[in-house]
Order: sequence, then structure tokens, then C-alpha cells
Amino acid sequence: MSGAAGTIGAVDVRDDYVRAAAAALTLLRDPAVAAAWDRPSALALMSVGALASHLSSQLIVVPAILQAQPSEEPPITLLQHYGQVKWRGADLEEAANTGIRAGGEAGAQAGHEAVAAKAAAALDRSRVILPDMRRDVVVLVPWAGWSLRLNDFLTTRLLEIVVHCDDLAFSVDVPTPRFPPPVIDRVIGLLAQLAVQRHGATAVLRGLSRAERAPAGIAAI
Repeated sequence: MSGAAGTIGAVDVRDDYVRAAAAALTLLRDPAVAAAWDRPSALALMSVGALASHLSSQLIVVPAILQAQPSEEPPITLLQHYGQVKWRGADLEEAANTGIRAGGEAGAQAGHEAVAAKAAAALDRSRVILPDMRRDVVVLVPWAGWSLRLNDFLTTRLLEIVVHCDDLAFSVDVPTPRFPPPVIDRVIGLLAQLAVQRHGATAVLRGLSRAERAPAGIAAI
């Protein structure tokens, strides 16, 4: 990974998404992923194939949402979105997480080549659609039941892609993809806000700057 402060405003989030998705696709196509497909991943109770399928799904959902009619519902903010998702902080055996694992395992049954091919097709389609879409258009997030502005929705995909690429790379012992600095800036910035939302500003400040009085953890998700 790499990052540089002050780069977010200079790069369109639509471009950030395409670059991040391309990096994820390169990782999905790595022979090391295929070789470890049925082995346990770094995530508890998920195989490498299930994790790869879950990562692939972050790309696959995008064109369908982009091609849908704009939502007429008022959008919520990113922090509201993550304050309402059921998987955040949930126990491994809660329905939100068992559903994610089940979906990953089901998708993995198609095999490595098919999972990567679906992600590639989705990215190709997104490259065509995104340039003509306004960043402030409101889109429905169907599995959540609420709406986000496009730039916020794409930021949620960036977080998923960056975090799960690290999970997958670690699982198969290959380097974590090096994302463009604006992508990392967006993701780290969002994670910092989510950590403050969850633990409070003082805990995050100490976790990042004062190891001697930092809390045990400041995990954002």
C-alpha cells in the first residue's frame, strides 16, 4: 500500500474506483489464489475461494447499481451508512456475517477462473458507465435498503476492495497490492472517521500518537 496526504481532492472518485478495482482484479487472477482456493483464508471460517468471491462481488455489484434508475430517496451520509450496517462489529455467528460467508462460499463453487472473469466483465462495464455519471447522483444500495450519493457509494467499494485485497494477499502469501495514493487517502480517512465514531476522538488520537496510554484497540470495523 502507499499513500500521500492532500491528494484526494485532485483525483475523481470514479477514477479511484477504476484503479482500485483493476488492482483487485490483478490479485484475483494471481495463480497463488487459484492454488490456495480450497484452503482456509486469513479470515475466520472463510476459505480463500470464498474470500476471493467476496472480493469479486465488490466489483460485480457496481454496474448493476450504476445502471439502475437514480434513487428518489434522500441519501444518507457515509457515517450514517456505517452506523447502520449490521455486519460492523457483529459476532462471527450473527446472521450478517454468516450470510456474507455463505455468499462467498456459494460464489466460490464456480471456481477461480469464473470468479475472476465475472469481476473482469464488471470492471469493463463500469469503465463504460462511470464517465457519464455525476458524482452527486443518488443510488440505491439494495442490500442495505437506503441510498447514497455515487461518490459515497464508490468510497464504500474502495474500503471493501483495499481491506479485502490485504486479506486475500496475506492469505496466499503474496504482497498486498500497492494502490494509488488517493485511494489509500480516501480509505484511511474513512477508517479514521469510523474509528472515532466507534471509540471516540481521544482514543483514536492516543492510538495513533501515544502508545504509552493508547487503548488496546481502535479498530474501525
